[in-house]
Formats: sequence, C-alpha cells, structure tokens
Amino acid sequence: MLYLYLLRMTKFFSFLGLLFISLCINTANGQPKKAVVKKTIVFVQKDTVKTAVEPLIQITTPFGVMIAKLYNQTPLHKNHFLQLVKSGTYDSLLFHRVIQSFMIQGGDPNSKNAPDTVQLGGGALPGERIPAEIHPQFFHKKGALAAARDGNPAKASSNCQFYIVQGKKYDSASLNATYVQRVKNANPNYKFTKVHQEIYERIGGTPQLDQSYTVFGEVISGLEVIDAIAAVATKKGDRPLQNVWMKMSVLRE
Repeated sequence: MLYLYLLRMTKFFSFLGLLFISLCINTANGQPKKAVVKKTIVFVQKDTVKTAVEPLIQITTPFGVMIAKLYNQTPLHKNHFLQLVKSGTYDSLLFHRVIQSFMIQGGDPNSKNAPDTVQLGGGALPGERIPAEIHPQFFHKKGALAAARDGNPAKASSNCQFYIVQGKKYDSASLNATYVQRVKNANPNYKFTKVHQEIYERIGGTPQLDQSYTVFGEVISGLEVIDAIAAVATKKGDRPLQNVWMKMSVLRE
C-alpha cells in the first residue's frame, strides 16, 4: 500500500513539474499568463445643465401690447429694469419723445401727469447712471430696447429712460458708405457682420447708434405697436399731441 501511495505522489509531483516548465516556456516566448480582469461598473451621474431663460416684460399702451425680452448678457441693465417694472415706476409714464422712422422714447419720471406745456426728457431717478454694457452682438434693429443717455464720455445709461427702435430699411450701399464708418469710429474693433446687414435691409433699424448706446433687450411681439406710436402727430420737442401712456408688468423673471 505504501508503495502505491508513493507511486501516485511521484506522478502527481511530476505533473506539477511539467506544468511549471510549460508555463515558463510560454512566458519566455512572449506569451505571458493571462490575467483575470474584474469588470467594474461605474455609475456616472449626469449633471443637469440649466439654460438661463431671458426675462419677459409686457408693455401696455393705448395702441396695443408689446412683449420684450431682456438680455442676460447685460445684467446691470436687466436687473435694474426688472426692479423698476416690479415697483410700478413706469406705470402711467409717457412715451414723451417720438420720431417716426427713428424711435420712441419714454421713462422720464417727470412725465407722469405732466401738463401739455411741460417739456420732457430731462428727468432721472435718484441714484447713479448705469454703467455701459455695449456688446457687438446686440445692435439697433427694429424693436431693439436700449437705454437713453446724455453725452457722458463713459456712455453710461440713464437710470430710467429708454427707447425702442423703429428705424427704417437700408440698402447695402448706404449701410457701407455711411453707417459702418460711424460705428467704427465708436468702436474700432467692431465688425459689421452679414447678419446685421441682412436684418437692417429686411426689417430696418438705426445702425448709426450701434456701439454708442447699450441695447439690453428687444421687442419679440408687437412691432406694429411701435409703428402706431411712431406715427402719431407731435409738437415741438417731438412730444406727441396725444399722451401715449405705458403700463408694464413682468411676465417671466
């Protein structure tokens, strides 16, 4: 029995030895033993990317309703304008300066209940001007909502007065010959793009104002209301003979 046991053990160790030699030979021939790879499942949590929505303002007038969006890229003007709208500052103020084929202007706090004989346009709210936020992508196409200002060299905006562009259509020759050079004088780095040119030719605007005033929004509904207000009869100082009041509310903040 002992003899059989020893014989079996000898064969077993001989098998192990042959197996070891075989593994060594395979490794020497550039065929290493395959490693056991454990699969790991990684759970990646998707981040929710929120696109900032643009605030919407409703402007009600005797000639109809306009809806305007405010640009997030002009936060100083956007936030200040929203605050004034929510506080009711603009309610019952007038579009006190109207020039057909150019723009309609309002927001003078002195225009509330102003007698017909009072010249308007010089009023302001307590506080400082709003620092300029002039961006090349925002231009004076029809419906542009922009901040009025005086002649200060920093181009800082009035803290209450604004205008909405009506403008007129331009052909490429007049754009390139006149207004492009004016804009370059205001900002030598500005490039008058094909997109701007196409819009000025198709719907119109006031390109001569580009890069000199902060455009902080645009009318997205009610462009015909701008035309109706711009067409009213005016007197000296471009004040409408018929008072054109406004009321504003925030539709989306």
